Amino acid sequence: MLLLMVGNLIIIPVGITFFKDEHTPPWIVFNVVSDTFFLMDLVLNFRTGIVKEDNTEIILDPQQIKIKYLRSWFVVDFISSIPVDYIFLIVETRIDSDFYKTARALRIVRFTKILSLLRLLRLSRLIRYIHQWEEIFHMTYDLASAMVRIVNLIGMMLLLFPGAHAAGLPADCWVSKNKMVNDTWGQQYSYALFKAMSHMLCIGYGMYPPVGMTDVWLTILSMIVGATCYAMFVGHATALIQSLDSSRRQYQEKHFRIQDALLYGPDFLTTQHKYKQVEQYMSFHKLPADMRQRIHDYYEHRYQGKMFDEESILGELNEPLREEIINFNCRKLVACMPLFANADPNFVTSMLTKLKFEVFQPGDYIIREGTIGRKMYFIQHGVVGVLTKGNKETKLSDGSYFG
Repeated sequence: MLLLMVGNLIIIPVGITFFKDEHTPPWIVFNVVSDTFFLMDLVLNFRTGIVKEDNTEIILDPQQIKIKYLRSWFVVDFISSIPVDYIFLIVETRIDSDFYKTARALRIVRFTKILSLLRLLRLSRLIRYIHQWEEIFHMTYDLASAMVRIVNLIGMMLLLFPGAHAAGLPADCWVSKNKMVNDTWGQQYSYALFKAMSHMLCIGYGMYPPVGMTDVWLTILSMIVGATCYAMFVGHATALIQSLDSSRRQYQEKHFRIQDALLYGPDFLTTQHKYKQVEQYMSFHKLPADMRQRIHDYYEHRYQGKMFDEESILGELNEPLREEIINFNCRKLVACMPLFANADPNFVTSMLTKLKFEVFQPGDYIIREGTIGRKMYFIQHGVVGVLTKGNKETKLSDGSYFG
């Protein structure tokens, strides 16, 4: 089924663009077989279990599956599965007289080509299947997961190659000026692909240079976009290929961790390695999507893309320099807090060295009424709401403390 989807997404744009007669037996057989399989898949989706968003339960009740499917992807799947172009062609052929058949033949053919593009909505199914494969193989089969990502990337790139040109070729385009209109579709596609790849790789103009000012500016735009896409493609492909050699990757990670431990202490972790561990932890425990987003937000607010072991760094400094840095980092807290602003500097420094920096997100319950208080919190920046049993709320802001 996956191969059939990929074949449809590649062959249909090529056929619409280059095939002059789309009603030959091989083309009809291909479309009929594809439509049949996709209609069968449409029916089977009403009997296929659906995993809830929090990954805690699978819906197996047919009634719930039907309701959820009808409200989500049914319309897109239905439109992409029905052979609308053939239905339209049959209806037009039967109701038109001989006179109108001759006059409207070209317009009907062009319109059926446009209707054929509805089959490209099957891309949504391909993306969903790939996402399911990633969920199945994630953290279990690194090779399979990497291959699925590579196939997904290549498939998305292949969709950029063919451009539908059902309305015909303008007289001032490079195809017409180089007398390629009557060439075979294989030659046209090969030259077009070569021209596009030449622009993407910034190695030339293809077989023919741009003709006319419009063609020149389109070539410039194509080369800029192509260079950007090519750089992104190389970067993603390199990362995916490196992920295939797991033993080498593990050795490199171990080597980097040893270097970091020697430089910054045994608890130091690079941002990328730490974030990857967090992703693996959330995937292993199948945490719901909203909780994962809260974890992402926490790390973003807490570290802002820079992760380091502050205790290890300060521990390597001498005491006067360490106290000076701590006083500088907490200067806003000292300035807005009357308890510290009017106190002895030695007392303030001694207190600041005992403080631990923490970040809380909106909606977090820091401490509850009636629990044993083992910590005191000083607000450096932000607002805290205090809720009592009578549902009365008091706001605390910068410089306040509680606990």
